[in-house]
Amino acid sequence: MINKRLIIHILGFLLMVEAGFMLLSFLISLLYREGDQWAILVSAIITAAVGIITFFLTRKFKQKMGKRDGYVVVSLVWVVFSFFGTLPYLLSGAIPGLTNAFFETMSGFTTTGSSILNDIEALPHGILFWRSITQWMGGMGIIVLSLAILPVLGIGGMQLYAAEVPGPVPDKLRPRIKETAKRLWGIYIIFTLAEALLLIFGGMKPFDAVCHSFTTMATGGYSTKQASIAYWSSPYIQYVIILFMIIAGTNFSLSYYAMHRQFRKVWKNEEFRWYIGFILLFSIVVMVFLMIIHGQRFEVSLRNGLFQVVSVMTTTGYVTSDYLSWEPFLAIILFGLMFFGGSAGSTGGSVKIMRIVLLLKNSYYELKRLIHPNAVIPVRYNGHNVSPRILSNVLAFAVFYILIFSIGVILISVTEPSVDSAFGAVATTLGNVGPGLGSVGPMGNFYHISGFGKWFLSFLMMLGRLELFTVLILFSPTFWKK
Repeated sequence: MINKRLIIHILGFLLMVEAGFMLLSFLISLLYREGDQWAILVSAIITAAVGIITFFLTRKFKQKMGKRDGYVVVSLVWVVFSFFGTLPYLLSGAIPGLTNAFFETMSGFTTTGSSILNDIEALPHGILFWRSITQWMGGMGIIVLSLAILPVLGIGGMQLYAAEVPGPVPDKLRPRIKETAKRLWGIYIIFTLAEALLLIFGGMKPFDAVCHSFTTMATGGYSTKQASIAYWSSPYIQYVIILFMIIAGTNFSLSYYAMHRQFRKVWKNEEFRWYIGFILLFSIVVMVFLMIIHGQRFEVSLRNGLFQVVSVMTTTGYVTSDYLSWEPFLAIILFGLMFFGGSAGSTGGSVKIMRIVLLLKNSYYELKRLIHPNAVIPVRYNGHNVSPRILSNVLAFAVFYILIFSIGVILISVTEPSVDSAFGAVATTLGNVGPGLGSVGPMGNFYHISGFGKWFLSFLMMLGRLELFTVLILFSPTFWKK
């Protein structure tokens, strides 16, 4: 049986958390006084009121949380948060229309970064801050935030953690899930503050620096400028953002070890070595082509290549150049990188490096097994044999990902006449990347997409953010049987 009262109780508590972040945006709007303060305040009051009412009306519930309850909570929270997150946009008039407001909000909470806005600089600072902080909340995960507090309510959090981080090997830093959540959020906050300070030192205004540190560490990509990072021509600012995008795309457990000077443990991690290797390989390829074909200087081509490769691969989605104006070969490389993603245990989206490595290894070893049918050739990862269950999970994920991508392209192409735009829109939303190809490329946005398209792409954002299984399992009849 699904514990409905427990689920509603948790959602009520999380709505109060969301209202608290709205109040932070309200303080920013008070500081700048651009007419959006009352809209944000009313949004916070409505969200808090609904949260408080549902929280206290469902106080009497069974304490035990089942695995199915965890899947339902994790899936519902993104939808509920996104609907209430539209209130500041709708009440202030910043984004008229529920469809556009929901798309922008879901893109924020899922750290996708795809936008329908045509003039970002025209928005009030309070709304821009809310837009950025939705990505920061979604980056580490609303659920991971709750894990540090739910035990206080007498509710275990392991089921939520397993549903929120459904990768092959969710890595706990401490035996108690509450302590893991606290450490993850502590690391997240430290890196966010460090980046903001470095950006301010480089000449970026404090407000812009804070907002960009929110969206960089979340690998979200929302910017306070329509031109994204291309607005700042400073190499220093771009290199700082490159560094923190790489950090955000790295498993946060490794960041924890690095902060405790366990560097050997970091470098011994196989996924991290592949992650850095892929970044270097594709950055050098892009850099060489920019130097040879476009005649860019070494440093400029290095910076442009490194920035775009890291931005797309970590699914951050910032841009400093219109990569669609480069050679088609380079655009195809960047499109392919949308299917890579960051490390497992990072804020990055898409397939994840760990799965790609396991797929490559298993495919290679399958060739060896064909040649030596009697040989036992296990797939090894980080010095250990990978269990058949994990390999089966990875293969199933890859099949589902390709299938959903293919179906998505077919559905979007019904209303989107441009084939490259349909491919780009589905790839970038399912992978939580941000910019795509064609009309939804780095110099475009999603404003022109049909209403059906925006709702469907919003669903793909949530599906990708929760790594498919958490949402797909809800459509299984077996899940709902007693």
